[in-house]
Amino acid sequence: MRSISGIRGIVGQALSPVLLARYVNAYVQEVGHGRILVGRDTRDSGEMVQAAVVSALIASGCDAVLLGISTTPTVEMAVQADSQAVGGIILTASHNPAQWNALKLLDKDGLFLGPDAVQRVFARVDANEESWVEHHELGRTLPHPGGDDLHIEKTLALPYLDVPALKARRFKVVVDAVNGAAYASGPAICRRLGCEVVELFVTPDGQFPRGAEPVPESLAPLGETVRSHGADVGLAFDPDGDRLALVDETGTPLGEEKTLALAVDLVLSQKKGPVMVNLSTSRMNEDLAAKHGVPFERTPVGEIHVSTRMLAVGGLIGGEGNGGVILPELHPGRDGLLAVAFVLEAMRRSGQKLSELSAALPEYAMIKRKFALTAKPLQEAIAALKAANPGVECDERDGFRLAWPDAWVHLRASNTEPVVRVIAEAPTAERAEALCAQVEALL
Repeated sequence: MRSISGIRGIVGQALSPVLLARYVNAYVQEVGHGRILVGRDTRDSGEMVQAAVVSALIASGCDAVLLGISTTPTVEMAVQADSQAVGGIILTASHNPAQWNALKLLDKDGLFLGPDAVQRVFARVDANEESWVEHHELGRTLPHPGGDDLHIEKTLALPYLDVPALKARRFKVVVDAVNGAAYASGPAICRRLGCEVVELFVTPDGQFPRGAEPVPESLAPLGETVRSHGADVGLAFDPDGDRLALVDETGTPLGEEKTLALAVDLVLSQKKGPVMVNLSTSRMNEDLAAKHGVPFERTPVGEIHVSTRMLAVGGLIGGEGNGGVILPELHPGRDGLLAVAFVLEAMRRSGQKLSELSAALPEYAMIKRKFALTAKPLQEAIAALKAANPGVECDERDGFRLAWPDAWVHLRASNTEPVVRVIAEAPTAERAEALCAQVEALL
């Protein structure tokens, strides 16, 4: 799969060392020669993919600077902090199952390559445009001292956090790292914030025991651990650590959407500025922006769309409803460690339990479905949906989204899986289900 989210495939099938090398070489032609930082998640294919990527970088005339196992935001921040870096490559298929791996491609500012740059990379591969250097121009492999400390230090220095007060509060937390890239940094930032930490799934072996994606139905082990230890909160990462889902003190999953909403409310209570989210993110954030009297805007799905729009117009906080919080003041990418700090600070400031904080947020029901493209082509389904809902506000920037004053439904092809996604949100689960059912009938 190729999209603005990178190049993904199943190892041993579509994703081979030869294919990886071709994409890396095309990427170097886009960003230029120099230092390329490389980090990876814990998948069992990680060493193989890293070896192929590093060889291709060296043969393309670049120095490969190895961060080892690192979260996606850690690599982004390390690139941003390295004045000599021309880019970065993160080896992770994020929430995809363990047999997948991928290349996430960054520019010199630690941002994902934009849509135009990505298309140029793809076009070079399709046209077999390769550019390898001679022996005296080969790059080198260089170590990196590690990005976790930089990531944590800069997060704790944010003005929205009262770190001494957080340390005094002594929250008890359970950290579920799904044996992924946040296995060390997730517990570490909690301890730096004075928390008593119970660790769950922190063996970096790439085996995802509760499934890669931190959706509510996969978080039963975390909920049980929270209850059995009497913890204040359960913190669930995805394999590359750029997303965070929450379980409250009763062991109940809150759903990924509430992570961003809690962060938005915390930041806007201290500073005013525009909020940006994607088309599939909960309108809780729209309500919170109205509550605080600040502009609100939606972009197509994909971190790079949200990030670039925030940078263009001075967005204060935003992200994606999959648990991805973006604060350009720190760096313009989704960040699970940042989300941890913001959720704990929101709990400390309010003096409330997480279940109480959650209950105070605007209340909506969201239904998420995904379907294989085995029936009507997507464009036919969109045309039928549009014809069936005349006069309803629609957005066709990314698939098709219909919006009513208190509800919406969004139909689009996934950037990361070979599926069509249908997401609906409404004041009641019954209405959200009905909106999804209308779309499903057309598919």
